Amino acid sequence: MPECGGPLLPLKDVPGQHTVMIRTDLLQNGNAPPYPAKFRDTWDDVHVKMPWSMSSLFPVADKETEELQNKSRWALINESLNSKFTNPNELKNAILKYSGSYAKKWDFTALHLYCTKTLEPDAAEHLFDSLLPDMVQLALRASELCTKPIPLLKSGMNHSITMSQEQVACLLTNAFFCTFPRRNSRKGEYCNYPDINFFRLFEGSSSNKIEKLKTLMCYFKSVTEQKPTGLVTFTRKCLDKPVNWKSSQTQLTKLHITCEGTIEDDGYGMLQVDFANQFVGGGVTSSGLVQEEIRFLINPELIVSRLFTEALGHNECLIITGTQQYSKYTGYARTYRWGGSHKDTTPRDDWHRRCTEIVAIDALQFRRFLEQFRPEKINRELNKAYCGFARPEEQSQNLAAVATGNWGCGVFGGDTRLKALLQMLAAAEAGRDVAYFTFGDSQLMTDVHNMHSFLTQREISVGEVYDLLGQYYSSVCKDCLSRRPDVSLYSFIYQQVSSSLAPR
Repeated sequence: MPECGGPLLPLKDVPGQHTVMIRTDLLQNGNAPPYPAKFRDTWDDVHVKMPWSMSSLFPVADKETEELQNKSRWALINESLNSKFTNPNELKNAILKYSGSYAKKWDFTALHLYCTKTLEPDAAEHLFDSLLPDMVQLALRASELCTKPIPLLKSGMNHSITMSQEQVACLLTNAFFCTFPRRNSRKGEYCNYPDINFFRLFEGSSSNKIEKLKTLMCYFKSVTEQKPTGLVTFTRKCLDKPVNWKSSQTQLTKLHITCEGTIEDDGYGMLQVDFANQFVGGGVTSSGLVQEEIRFLINPELIVSRLFTEALGHNECLIITGTQQYSKYTGYARTYRWGGSHKDTTPRDDWHRRCTEIVAIDALQFRRFLEQFRPEKINRELNKAYCGFARPEEQSQNLAAVATGNWGCGVFGGDTRLKALLQMLAAAEAGRDVAYFTFGDSQLMTDVHNMHSFLTQREISVGEVYDLLGQYYSSVCKDCLSRRPDVSLYSFIYQQVSSSLAPR
């Protein structure tokens, strides 16, 4: 049973803990209206600065005096987007009317190629005659759909935001049209937040950008043709007290490991790990296209987390419950291809959220292979994974398994065998079994399975494995001059455990 499929307490807004943006008393029909009834304008440092705020202003030259006067930016956005587009240049010019300072910086090549070279004539006609006008109307309904100020999920906070899928769709159409103020540069007040406006997605001639646009336009087509009626919850979680790993007597939990399948397809009902960047979503709205970006593309409701989630600290994670998958795909990175629309049949919980729970945990990046075996790095990765996997004591019964894989490997330089072991330790301490997907690496599958069997058969505790990791660094890695030590981690563990258990 998916964890979110169990009984839930009634959904309610709790100041300082949980911001709920819909009428909870009408939730039973699955189509709750926004709350409050009228837009409450807020323009401060602890909430998202909305484009439809009265404080969102834009300098406009007076026609008679030519002096610059501050006008409502939202009025300018409405005027610009309500004009009919017949080609990508007109769309570009409309966006630049309220983003004038970026006119010479922003490049719309990918958007132009998508509209003119990728789409068949009938699809291009549908885009400009139907889809884009529908997206505009959804975006411009923002002040009636998103009436409550959205808190920024800042570093150190333990806070949740629950909103409707329709509200998410409204926010994402605004991101597509690049309406969010103060969010087009990493040098200002949002320097520690991810990009949200889609301008980087529109630039360059990379075929990857075209495939991303195909995937996202599939989402926009779906939500404009049929209004989604569920809810999505975003929870920032901070681990206040690190685990005393050395003294842990916890035994390893069960492991299912395979070189076939994917986290999103075969991890149904489990806590699914997003191999995150500290800026959640990584390069989803720019050039990145690996595990995290792909997940954010096929479940685009994840992207809205970038609007309000500050960069994750070493003891923090983001948990997203209820997002829907809208697209299929094939390939990975340069071979990624949109695979058509996907019908998500995942059941909903008592809060009308899809029973899909995704946890974003960012791994450390290692430029030198041996660095990751240092005790302080091991501790960081263990605590980060545990932060993502653990639940409060009152919710710790019968937790779903963790669906994960080669977290922080690839370009981040993590060792696959070490990362598998660290995630098994963190999951055990959190009381969860593990389903591990090696993404085609059959040798890794065999090695990790054998190690898990070896440790569980000998009842080696989490604390004992942790101690072995420390011994490996101090006796093998610390004074090693080569890039990789002569003795591998797993060989060292086999040798040490076998010798300690051998009869004297």
